[in-house]
Amino acid sequence: MRGLLAGEPLAAIIASGFFSSEPVQVALAVGAAVAIVSGAVGVFTVMRGQSFAGEALADIGATGGSGAFLLGVGPLWGFVVMGIAAAAVMELIGIQRPRGRDLATGIVLGAGLGLAALFLYLDATHHDTTGATVTILFGSVFAISSSTIPLVVALGTLALGIVVALYRPLMLSTVNAEMAAARGVPVRVVGAGYLLALAISVALAAVTIGAILSTALLVGPAAAALRLTKRPGRAMLAAGVIGMAATWLGVLLAYDSYYWPPKEHGWPVSFFVVTLIFIFYLVSGLPARWRGRSRCSRDS
Repeated sequence: MRGLLAGEPLAAIIASGFFSSEPVQVALAVGAAVAIVSGAVGVFTVMRGQSFAGEALADIGATGGSGAFLLGVGPLWGFVVMGIAAAAVMELIGIQRPRGRDLATGIVLGAGLGLAALFLYLDATHHDTTGATVTILFGSVFAISSSTIPLVVALGTLALGIVVALYRPLMLSTVNAEMAAARGVPVRVVGAGYLLALAISVALAAVTIGAILSTALLVGPAAAALRLTKRPGRAMLAAGVIGMAATWLGVLLAYDSYYWPPKEHGWPVSFFVVTLIFIFYLVSGLPARWRGRSRCSRDS
């Protein structure tokens, strides 16, 4: 009787079959891996002021995803290949300087979006379906195959390995590029390595919640974490936890929404994930406000 009563609140939150569903298990595993990688890379993205570059790589990823679908290849490969290629072009144009970053990002973004429009059109006309457009732009984490998990883990490990290997020179070049160069840090090489990690992270986020919304998973948790702590290491950990919480809760709500009225018309995971990230970001600012009010009350 006690077990039944204890289970009733849980059943009201978690719909039947949630944990036994293979698509849910894959979504939770992929979501956790992507959140951890996005948290680590996202902290440097926010600190370096390169959120626009992350957004550009995400949008350009739509070109790779739509091209991969056109060729009959998994969209993740398209996201990764196109993201790395775009990052390389940005670096060659001159993304190492703030002014060059915007110029390079704008040029590559414009070209990438033009190709994405063409590929999405060809996907719709040749395959006679609009499912590819929805999946590429807004994601479909429940449709990810379990065979994709090793690839996600391998790519995530690569991105994290780059961040760990370049941590000190990357941190120094982030704080003061001129000082880093004066100390012998190869700023451009370090920046290129960071861009590679950024491209991989954005590609993983795109396969989870779509190319258009992937920047939210990259920047949102990191920005919230940096409001809670100024220490980069702790911020990376906090960003990973925030991103994982948003992703897992998003998966749960999307699964539950299938049983909401009207039934059998579930809401997309990407909507819940992005909404939760926005809420977490707003909540992360509350401690600073409370500290500010307490200081004002003491001063008065």
